[in-house]
Amino acid sequence: MKKKLFFFLKYIIFLSIGFGLFWLSLKDADFNEIWKYFKNAHYFWVFLSILTMMFSHVIRAIRWNQLIHTLGYKTKTHTTLYAVLIGYFVNLAVPRLGEITRCGVLANHNKIPVNQVIGTVIAERAFDVLSLLVILLITIFSQLFFLSDFLYENVFNPIISKFSSATAALLIIGGISIGIILVFAVLYRLFLSKLRTMKLFQKIVTIIKGFWSGILTIKNIKQKKLFIFNTVIMWCAYSLTIYVSFFAIKETSHLTPVDALTIMALGSIGVLAPTPGGIGAYQYVVKTTLIGLFLVPATAALSFANLMYFTQWFMIITVGGISWILIFISQKKNEKNEKN
Repeated sequence: MKKKLFFFLKYIIFLSIGFGLFWLSLKDADFNEIWKYFKNAHYFWVFLSILTMMFSHVIRAIRWNQLIHTLGYKTKTHTTLYAVLIGYFVNLAVPRLGEITRCGVLANHNKIPVNQVIGTVIAERAFDVLSLLVILLITIFSQLFFLSDFLYENVFNPIISKFSSATAALLIIGGISIGIILVFAVLYRLFLSKLRTMKLFQKIVTIIKGFWSGILTIKNIKQKKLFIFNTVIMWCAYSLTIYVSFFAIKETSHLTPVDALTIMALGSIGVLAPTPGGIGAYQYVVKTTLIGLFLVPATAALSFANLMYFTQWFMIITVGGISWILIFISQKKNEKNEKN
């Protein structure tokens, strides 16, 4: 009962955060202007973005199959794709539950122990985190000029303005940072034995070990180069989805593939926020990035962020629902064949 209550309260909190961020993005918006952007958008490019996103999901399914095959089981690509899409479908309602759901769906359909399938998803997510870190580094170096101005105006300058000079600010902030690190190091040394008995600490250590062991599973993959190639193609497809969407709105049509990579990388961080389907967090991050980095007008930036989000939302609702029906039919056929 306590676990259910805790889960419910956690869900309400995350949902509230999501809608809070969504409201924060919309609070100064002119809804008539946003409607004009939606009405006048070039939906050919929106449709093309849906196709590229679907392609990325197919590649994700193929790549997941490679991990499952290391367990000694054979799974069909279309079945794995159904499970992936069902996972995204569930994530729109309950954050992170989609990962468990897709594991359960695939394990049940292919008679694979569910804990082993969960292990492959941990491995997959470990590679995704590693890939995202690489993409963020590429983004930082490729957009160094824009990012430095953006960070100065939105992060450093507001902090420095609170002090008498930039030197004083750097000395104080540097001193505080070093102090925090030293205090943390001392406390860690003193209370390490107690920390090891804490459930939260154990959970964090387990997660870190899980991600690391997940990364190491690449040693068991037969076609390692193909796995890495699929990973690169998948992230390129995500970026391409953003790029083709730029042409749907006039104010974003001048942006480049590198700009799309930047939006994709920062938008992915927004999606990682524990809100249902990343709602609110995604719009806020994409809108802020478009305005701060690429000087896109506020209403156009907000319209683009919502057009992207709700296009993908509608796609996942549609194909996720269809996938659930198809895998149910497939499961019934398998059961019928087993009886015969």
